[in-house]
Amino acid sequence: MPNQKVSVIICAAGEGKRAGFGKNKLLAPLYGVPAILHTFRKFDIPEVNEVIVAANKKDMKDIEILAAPFGYTVVQGGKTRTESVKHALKNVTGDIVLIHDGARPFVTHDLICDVIESVKKYGSGVCAVHFTDTTVTVKNGNIRRRLNRDDLYTLQTPQGFLTDKFRKACKMMQDGETFSDDSSLYAKYIEAPRIVEGDPENVKLTYKGDYLREMPPAVLPRDAHGDMRVGIGIDVHPFTDGDHVILCGVKIPSDGSLDAHSDGDVVLHAVIDALFSAAGLKDIGSYFPSSEDIFRGADSTELLKKTLDIVRATGFVPENFSITIQAEQPRLAPHIDAMRERLAQLTATPIQNIAIAAGTCEGLGFVGQGLGIAAYCSVLVKRVNK
Repeated sequence: MPNQKVSVIICAAGEGKRAGFGKNKLLAPLYGVPAILHTFRKFDIPEVNEVIVAANKKDMKDIEILAAPFGYTVVQGGKTRTESVKHALKNVTGDIVLIHDGARPFVTHDLICDVIESVKKYGSGVCAVHFTDTTVTVKNGNIRRRLNRDDLYTLQTPQGFLTDKFRKACKMMQDGETFSDDSSLYAKYIEAPRIVEGDPENVKLTYKGDYLREMPPAVLPRDAHGDMRVGIGIDVHPFTDGDHVILCGVKIPSDGSLDAHSDGDVVLHAVIDALFSAAGLKDIGSYFPSSEDIFRGADSTELLKKTLDIVRATGFVPENFSITIQAEQPRLAPHIDAMRERLAQLTATPIQNIAIAAGTCEGLGFVGQGLGIAAYCSVLVKRVNK
């Protein structure tokens, strides 16, 4: 089958207690954004046709927000990894299924492609790294036996299989059976899986110290095509009575609020217009008209999510943002990082790809007279072929 459809299951239903964050480790920040976002981006490639994410019940909403810009399906996982995979498998429509740990954000495009090719050729493909250290078995604190390291590998993900065969293995499972990885289930009920040479850098985030790793260099896909576009958005809102403004979804104390049909988030309105512009679409008023009561007092973060869905339907996703805000008050410098973090979360864009600058107009014009706030945004979007 030369044009086999490829599905991916991302396992994100654990709690990651060993990391010590007091929450799911996949929602903890890695390079400025939730770790799971990096994993999501790695599978946003032409070779993958659909992605299903297994999440635990209490994290469903947060993970759905992060997965939405990619168009990924989020389902509730089970009590064990094996149960989570079985739940997600019900939504798989591909001929090939890859199963990947959400906590392995350093997987490369080449490694994903190697697994897919192995499944096409051999029926399975499991990432594995050859063991180089001397390995022994120990009992009561004493070395008992040395193992032949030439035969030893450590397994990674993704692990890929022909979907029909993996479904068969799941159906043959006995009640109460659990497996530490998917290849163990496949090996027990189907056949010995095929090894794919893994990558030592494809580590799993387990402890808090793992989040301090130096950021790896960006790796371009094998078939990077460079189809990118730039969009520009500008918005202005006047002040009215109030005690805060909302910028980039962040509530900031102020001597006045911004007057608008929605919540007056002048920055996100500029971002939305920039995204529509880059995708060759109409402006914000065409999609969210102020004449419609449904948008009265609307949360601009929700409008941005809808915008991302619309832009993504044209085949584009944001790659980076450059934003300038002009305001005499409030003082915005202390809030820049929070705005960057919020926009990174909303758009699934690495925080290092988001720049926000703020300044005054030195008493000149509408902004300089303290009558309102102006925001300017330029965005780079890239085409994603599915």
